[in-house]
Amino acid sequence: MKTSSLLVVSSLVLFSTLLMKASTAEVTPLSSNGHTSAGSSSRARDCGGEPCDAVARGFRAFFDRKLDGLAANGRACADCHMPTDSFQLSPASVEARFQFLQWRRRWNPDADDPLFRPIDADDFRTNGGAASDFSNLRQNGLVRITFPLPPNIRLIDPATNQPSSETEVDVWRAVPTVNDVALTGPDDGILWPRGPNERGGYQMDGRFGTLQEQALAALTNHAQIQSAAPLQLLDDLSSFQRVLFTNERVRALSTAVREGAAILPDPDRRLTPLEQQGKAVFERACAQCHGGPGQSTPQATPNNPPAPVVRYHTILSQCPRPVDPQARFVFAACPPQLARNARTYAIALSIDTPTPAGVLRAGTIVRRTSSDPGRALLTGFVGGGGFASGLAPRDDWEKFDVPGLRGISRTAPYFHNNSAATLEEMLDHYDVFFRRAEVNFVPGPGAVVPPIATTDGEHFDRRPLPEERAALLAYLKKL
Repeated sequence: MKTSSLLVVSSLVLFSTLLMKASTAEVTPLSSNGHTSAGSSSRARDCGGEPCDAVARGFRAFFDRKLDGLAANGRACADCHMPTDSFQLSPASVEARFQFLQWRRRWNPDADDPLFRPIDADDFRTNGGAASDFSNLRQNGLVRITFPLPPNIRLIDPATNQPSSETEVDVWRAVPTVNDVALTGPDDGILWPRGPNERGGYQMDGRFGTLQEQALAALTNHAQIQSAAPLQLLDDLSSFQRVLFTNERVRALSTAVREGAAILPDPDRRLTPLEQQGKAVFERACAQCHGGPGQSTPQATPNNPPAPVVRYHTILSQCPRPVDPQARFVFAACPPQLARNARTYAIALSIDTPTPAGVLRAGTIVRRTSSDPGRALLTGFVGGGGFASGLAPRDDWEKFDVPGLRGISRTAPYFHNNSAATLEEMLDHYDVFFRRAEVNFVPGPGAVVPPIATTDGEHFDRRPLPEERAALLAYLKKL
């Protein structure tokens, strides 16, 4: 069966399921004067608060590889947000599609899979439309994202070790799931001191404030449309995505949030005693960041002091990772296929920045190496205090938004660069993350234990204990 046929079959199954879900949640129709028709026995489908005709059009557009009138490159949204992959993209699925494409080309040299377009090839910068090295896509499941460099940030040429003339940079990021987006995006959680989107947004760095903005960027940069996208198309795609949920319990939670219910339903399935223990560990160790209905809102909880937990975080999953000379904490080394994405940047610091050797004044040029500087590529704001100085890090270097965790057992691998292959590896990483926070803390007058690591402001008590790991893992798998 051809890839296009697989796409059609999966899309038909999905849409049939959505229609059945819609038909089970019915609302009383309105009369011509806008009031409920009390005597009417007919019922109208409720499409999760979205216009049903828009959901239907958005469904078709999500799977449409032709995008008539837009002169696109043959990609549909579903080519990267694969329905069979929980609407994300895993390296295993990419490689399976690549091998299937090679098999088809044994009989048909013109066989095609639009996932493999030069725009997401490693050698696109040098070979343009003839690029054909899809190593990042195949090995890591990552797509290419291009950012203009902020005025205070320059790339270092690896050949000369001097600032280059490049005006933009490519970073490689995972394709996030579009499940449960009705519960994520901007919210009323803790405010970030700078835009864009101080209250969170879409994509891993929160750079888009609406699903329409996100859809337009994807159509422009990944489907490479050559004509302006109609506003209705963007609205329709938004409506369709907003009815995609991990399960019916999460759908019910979203409905309650949308309707302003005073008491929200618990979206968890019935938990075993072990999973209940894991939920308690989660609320202590994880819910400070993965809070709120969408599990994507840094907020105050009973186990979380109200300030200064921050909206955008670095979890140190980029490459290279911090190294402690005394080996008090040891992150897993980045594999070569991820480490190769690191670039060195020359940065003019935005504000005075304390270091062990003294304070570096604003404007001082420093060099930092990273596979992904995160929101710093949006703002250029780099520098300031850190956990070692007793202050929460409030610059944008390597900062990302907080993703929701519902259905996490079906969306491996994890992190913005797919660097944790399993939930177990993810927990390994966070264990070292917490240890590093403890090691870097400098006690003294006015010193504050980082909220990321404490529930009471005094003790390092968030890190899951070894004997709690099995319970936490069991709960995560139940989400």
